This record gives sequence, structure tokens and C-alpha cells, in this order.
Amino acid sequence: MYNFTIRLLTVEDTEVFFELIQNNKSRLEDFFAGTIKYTQTKESTLNYCKTIESKIKQRAYYPYLIFNNEELIGFIDFKNIDWSIPKAELGAFIDINFEGKGIITKSFTTLLESVVKTHGFKKLFCRISQRNVKSIALAERCGFCLEGTITKDYRTTNGELIDLNYYGKQL
Repeated sequence: MYNFTIRLLTVEDTEVFFELIQNNKSRLEDFFAGTIKYTQTKESTLNYCKTIESKIKQRAYYPYLIFNNEELIGFIDFKNIDWSIPKAELGAFIDINFEGKGIITKSFTTLLESVVKTHGFKKLFCRISQRNVKSIALAERCGFCLEGTITKDYRTTNGELIDLNYYGKQL
């Protein structure tokens, strides 16, 4: 039985956040290059979490953690926020051991409702590599529609420039 909760990341989450990233690093390298870059060690992860707390206070970034009981199992973030619209980009992943159980879809849907209500976003979007079939399926299950492809828009951890599909959801 799953008993999951979702809450904002804090500095106190440094160690479990570091472990989640390290345990899923090979899966995340191409699609979470920035997160991988800033979480190479526990110390760099602590500094990253401090920076994140500052961005939360500035209303520039909202990273949420998904816990099953006390175990950190996933991550959903709202980034590249443009308050003039207002809109935000979403990213998400779940620990490999919890993949395919519907947890990320349920968490994504629950969090979207809450964050939209709290912050008044009018549009949410996801930029997803064409190779990331599971994230494309998640976006589509959650009501996002393909709006187009942006060519050479993202550099992976190994330096490759890739095209991204742009999925949007108007609220």
C-alpha cells in the first residue's frame, strides 16, 4: 500500500535528495542535466538546496518531493516561471523502483491542481525529449497537448544538443 505525500524541498532534505539523484543518475543524466551537475557530492547538494530555498522565497522555482511514508521516491518541479503570463515549466521523475505504479501520474495531477490554485498559473508546459517516451506519456495522461518541436533546444550531460517536444496545458 502506498501512502504518499508531496511537499516543497528544504535544506533538511539534502541527504535524501542526494541519494535519490545518485540512485537514478543514469536515468536522469540526459533529461535533468542541471540537477545532476549540482548534486555530484553531498556538499554540492547542500549548496544546491540552499540556492533552491532562496529561489522559492523569490517565487522563481518550486521543487516538490514525493514521499512514500518516509522514503523519498520522486521529484516534480515548477521552473522557468514567467509571472507576466503567468506560466511555468514542469519536470518530474520517480525512483526506478516505483516506476509504473501510477504514483507519478497521481502526484502530478494532485500537485497541478494545488499549485495552479495557489499561484494562479494560466499555462503549464513541459519540454520533453522525443526519446523520453515515459515523460511524453505522463504529460499526455495529465492533459498536456503537443504544441510543437523546438530544435536544438537542450544540451544533455554529455554535451549533445537535442530537439524537445513542447507540451502545453492551458488552465
